[in-house]
Amino acid sequence: MTSEELTPALELPEDEALDLLSRGELSIEGRLLSASNATLYCAVTCDGVAAACVYKPVAGERPLWDFPDGTLAEREVAAYEVSAASGWDIVPPTVYRVGPAGPGMVQLWIAEDESVDVVRLIRRADSPALRRVSVFDAVINNADRKGGHLLPSSGGRVYGVDHGVSFHAEDKLRTVLWQWAGKALPSDAVETLRVLRRGLDGSLGERLGELITQRELRRTRARVDRLLARGRHPEPSDDWPAIPWPPM
Repeated sequence: MTSEELTPALELPEDEALDLLSRGELSIEGRLLSASNATLYCAVTCDGVAAACVYKPVAGERPLWDFPDGTLAEREVAAYEVSAASGWDIVPPTVYRVGPAGPGMVQLWIAEDESVDVVRLIRRADSPALRRVSVFDAVINNADRKGGHLLPSSGGRVYGVDHGVSFHAEDKLRTVLWQWAGKALPSDAVETLRVLRRGLDGSLGERLGELITQRELRRTRARVDRLLARGRHPEPSDDWPAIPWPPM
């Protein structure tokens, strides 16, 4: 199938996207060969609406010695739940469901603005969108925020994808977004963290409890508490690599 024959990306309101991803019929149209785990380009179709999506079946995951619990797909959905609860909508609509290759995560495909130079983008310190991503990554303990996992879209919005190695109980933050390290958190980020903290003791915590371990959930609460207590962006640690490899 040529690129011209692939089902194109479709912008949808979040509730409509989640309904389509949950109920639609999945048809595999290709595979992203650069991904280390099975990552399939699919069409999802329901009630005459068709959109491109990403499908990552659990059966295609390579075991990771430092992430022995749960699945990468469930962690991807957990990242979406935190993103949605924050109101920042960094992660595209994502669901966990059964597809042609078994259960896995299905995420709406985002049309990237190819006119944006991502290398230049990740160096910016004046981007509120990127700064929100950096706080989000600190919350979910993202161990793999590469530049290629940031998708600039039209209108200046920046999405984040590929969150399968997040929520570890030990600190593992690795990111290309260290330009705010040690700086005071913006007031809107502090308020969002407070919202997340309340949610972690309520419906958000209940949902995450279905996707990650209870220890990982407790540590997520502790990370938010620490961010609120310090009021500053985290700084790189000397105990593990601060930047993922390759960075893009």
